[in-house]
Amino acid sequence: MYRDKLGIYLNDHLAGATFGIGLAQRIAHRHRHSARSADRQRICDEIAQDRRSLLEVMDALEVPARRYKVSGGWVAERLGRLKPNGVLYRRSGLSTLIEPETLRLGVGGKTLIWRTLLIVAAGKPRLDESQLHHLLERARDQIDTLETLRLAAAEAVFSSRARSVTDGP
Repeated sequence: MYRDKLGIYLNDHLAGATFGIGLAQRIAHRHRHSARSADRQRICDEIAQDRRSLLEVMDALEVPARRYKVSGGWVAERLGRLKPNGVLYRRSGLSTLIEPETLRLGVGGKTLIWRTLLIVAAGKPRLDESQLHHLLERARDQIDTLETLRLAAAEAVFSSRARSVTDGP
């Protein structure tokens, strides 16, 4: 029963990580010429590394990755691109805010798995607690960076200066 619960838990987070990679790649690509493009690309690369680390943990715990959950995360990210955003045929300025906000929420969830795995690691010598602490710290750093990006996006979308440019005099 314990093993089944752990497998479900880890695979759910693997689906979320799959979703997160797709979103992070889209954000990094879309903003590749911006002033903070290096931060966006770093987060994208780290999220991909974190997913690989999760797969390594699953392997150490002999928990198989479930394809249907991984596929579900991939499909959910693609479907998320179709969300109504007030604009029918082009990208909405609101996406500039919603995307980093969504990614920040996902990384917040990632901190929870690393914290949970630190509890699991106490009884599993196959898990490297120092690696889990590193992953947790990196996730916290990602949250800080994403929050900075999110606030800048909110300013760009909702500030009175942004409205005066888009709404006219």
